[in-house]
Amino acid sequence: MTNFFRIALLVTSIAFLKPNQANAQAAKYKCMIQMTNYMGEGAYIVISLIDAKGQYEKTLYVLGSDKKWYNSLKEWHKFNAKKPANISAITGASLTGGDRGVSIIDIDKSKINTGYKLRFESAVEDQKYNVKDLEIPLTTEALAAKSEGTGFIRYVRFSPN
Repeated sequence: MTNFFRIALLVTSIAFLKPNQANAQAAKYKCMIQMTNYMGEGAYIVISLIDAKGQYEKTLYVLGSDKKWYNSLKEWHKFNAKKPANISAITGASLTGGDRGVSIIDIDKSKINTGYKLRFESAVEDQKYNVKDLEIPLTTEALAAKSEGTGFIRYVRFSPN
């Protein structure tokens, strides 16, 4: 009987350990985006994880839910066409001029302070496309600071969730 209980305890421990290991690798952050006061339609914004070589690695969040406009985010759209991901769980509403939005994004802890960046790519219908509206080094210091955008994004702030 004791061997049965030991095996049951081992199986239960493994079952609880695996989800906790996955959670230990990902950190949730609130990402607040403040838009500039532009006139026009809502901006589509993609937050991507960029590796040390400047290549797309992962889509972290998409603001704008109508897939027919994703091609306006040209560089990300090329990446997503090659490596399609199920983004339905990481998609929210677009933001218009002067709006502020808060999203929760998961960042792999092993990517912080190792040369990765967060890229904010933005596009508005019939207006300029910004492949690098904002790029933030993925460091503990940068995640604690306010970062200024160069296009439709005025600034971005992160806070641990």
